[in-house]
Formats: sequence, C-alpha cells, structure tokens
Amino acid sequence: MSRFFVDRSQISGNEIKIVSPGDVVHLTRVLRAARGDRVEVSDSAEWEYDAEFLCAEGGAAVLRILDKRRFAREPRLRVALFQGLPKAGKMETVIQKCVELGVASIFPVLCARSVVTRDAVSEHKLARWQKISDEAAKQCRRGAIPAVHPVLSFSEAVSAMRDFSLMLFPYEDETERSLKSCLRGLSAVPDDAALIIGPEGGFSQEEAEALIGAGAAPVSLGGAILRTETAGPAAVAMIMYEFEQK
Repeated sequence: MSRFFVDRSQISGNEIKIVSPGDVVHLTRVLRAARGDRVEVSDSAEWEYDAEFLCAEGGAAVLRILDKRRFAREPRLRVALFQGLPKAGKMETVIQKCVELGVASIFPVLCARSVVTRDAVSEHKLARWQKISDEAAKQCRRGAIPAVHPVLSFSEAVSAMRDFSLMLFPYEDETERSLKSCLRGLSAVPDDAALIIGPEGGFSQEEAEALIGAGAAPVSLGGAILRTETAGPAAVAMIMYEFEQK
C-alpha cells in the first residue's frame, strides 16, 4: 500500500486532501488510483491513517479516512546524525540507509578533513538530499520524514549537539569503551541522542578534544576502521537495536 505525507491542515473531519502536485500525479497517473483504492497517510507529526481514494478535484486528491492510529514505526529514541561531509555521492547513501534505520534528522557537517566545501553544497543538492530522505521514509513506511538540515561548521555542530541528552562520538583512537558498553552503562534510556561521524580521514585531534570537552562520549564501533559511509548506518543500527528491542 502506498504511503503519502500531508500537513495536519490537510485533514478535516473524515477527509484528507493530498495537495502536493507530485503526490497527486503519482497517485492518480502513476498508480492510477480508482475510487475505493486503499492508501496510507501520515500527518508527519503523530497520526497515521488508512484511507480510501474518492476522487481528484481542483488539483487535489480527496481521501476518506477508514482508520486512525498513532505512529507505529517511529523509534522512541530520536537520533540526530551529524555527518562529516564526505566526497561524491556518499552522502546520498548515508541519508538513505540512516533514514531506513530510524534516524530522526540529519545535519551535514564541514570538518577539518572534509574535502567538500560549504560552497559545493548548493540549494539544489540540499533539495536532492531531502528528496532522498522523503523517498526512503515513504519506502519503509515511516511516520515522519527526517529533515536534512543546511550544512553546519564544526563549531556550529558541537553547539547544536549540546541540546541533546546523549552525545556519541565514534572515534578510531578509542580503544577502551565500545558503543555497546556505553549504551548499556546508561542509567536510563535518553529521550534523544546526537551521533557525530567524521569524514574520510576522520576527526582532527583538535576536533576530538572539542567534542570530548563538550561532553560527547568517544566510543569504538569495533576492531575494524569503517568507511564514513558505513560508520553512520552501523552506529544507528546498533543504537536502535539496543533501545528499540526492549
């Protein structure tokens, strides 16, 4: 069953209107929806609906609500991924896989060893990254679409991470504490967590010291040193397994 995302303002009484031109075209022309066909809809905030297609009118697709429930597939722990900007198309892979695994938001970060510059990340590229998040959320039937934020400097990222209950910092020079032992040593499950991943070449010594000074916990993801496009999805999967299986 296809899933669509709407704003709460598009839901009134027992009716939902899909107004996004792309979604209307996809529903009516690509899927060729007929009256009575079932559709899943999320309000992107709290509720998801089973609905049936009624008609297309005035540039909108009109649906009738059949059932309503709170999000069933959104993780309890909201994980924000702060990803050191990688080369080429690696960011697209990171976004797609981390959205599938349950990450709540993504912040591209310009680090000392990032080859990509801030100027290279155009509005078009950010829109492309957000579209990848949109498509991944629809494919795996998430309740909400994770936002891909504009590029942050490293110092801006450290400042933003301070707002989270838990700050995790996978670091290749960390040999004593694994991510698993760090998570299992917590006295309670946090409400949210910030996870920062370095670019190719990892973090500089100054960046590592700044993160530790800000309260981020340096952890190991295992004996092997992972590529930047592997480290984020691996860490998100470990975090979700630890907290979402309880």
